[in-house]
Amino acid sequence: MKQRLIIDMDDVMADATGQFIDTYEKEFGVRVARESLNGKTEGAGWPHPQEVLYQFTFRPQFFRTMRVNEGAQEVVRQLNEKYSVFIVSSAMEFPNSLREKLDWLKEHFPFLHWKQFVFCGSKSIVHGDYMIDDLPHNLDTFGGRRLLFTAPHNMQFTQYERLNNWREVGALLL
Repeated sequence: MKQRLIIDMDDVMADATGQFIDTYEKEFGVRVARESLNGKTEGAGWPHPQEVLYQFTFRPQFFRTMRVNEGAQEVVRQLNEKYSVFIVSSAMEFPNSLREKLDWLKEHFPFLHWKQFVFCGSKSIVHGDYMIDDLPHNLDTFGGRRLLFTAPHNMQFTQYERLNNWREVGALLL
C-alpha cells in the first residue's frame, strides 16, 4: 500500500503570492517586491490594509489564472507514481475558487484524477503520512510528517521541516 501524501495548492503548487502582487499592481499601479513580504504574516507588508487584498480572492479568475510554481508539475507527476497523492485546498471560504481551482488542476496537472482533489474548510480532517503546506496552522493538526513549503509569509516559522522549492521536495520524497 502506498503512503499518502497531502499537497496544498496556494503558494505550494500555485504562485498565490505572485497573483496578489500582479493583481495589486494592476489595481493600484504599484509593484510590491516579493522580497519585501518576507517574514511578514499573510496580508502584512502591503501599502493597503489586508482587507483590500482579501477582496481580490473573491474576483472571478483570481484562482484560475495563477502561475504554476517552478518544478511542481514534473515533481508531482513523479510523486503520483510513488505515493497516494491528494491535493487538498481550503477552498470553501472563496466561492469562485471551487470551480477555478478544479479547472486549474485539470489544466496544469491533467495526470491527476478528480478523485485526488479535496476542497475543504479545515485541513484538520485530513490524514496521511506526509503533508506539504505553506501555512503552519494547517500543519499543526496533521498527524504525519509535516513539511513547510517556503513562502514569504512563513519564513519566520521554524517548528517544521522546511522545503524551499520543488527540487527539494523531489530530493526528499522521490
